[in-house]
Amino acid sequence: MSWIGTIIVSLLAGCIAGLITRGKGLGFIWNLIVGLIGGSIGGALVELFGLHRGHTFWPQLIVSTLGAVVLLWVWGLITKRRMR
Repeated sequence: MSWIGTIIVSLLAGCIAGLITRGKGLGFIWNLIVGLIGGSIGGALVELFGLHRGHTFWPQLIVSTLGAVVLLWVWGLITKRRMR
């Protein structure tokens, strides 16, 4: 996937993770950052369990969203904010 495709997937993953954990988006820049970091976390989790993370849109979106949700959940624990 190209770097533009990665940015688009990261933005979508950050938006979806924001909707899942807080019920609203976090804003364009934060969604992008959370999605990019989440993609790295999700990729590491998938590889840890010995699974293959595809290089097409849907597998990348699922893995990035999973990682972003984990990131926001941990962030919520650290900041002691209640997450919905």
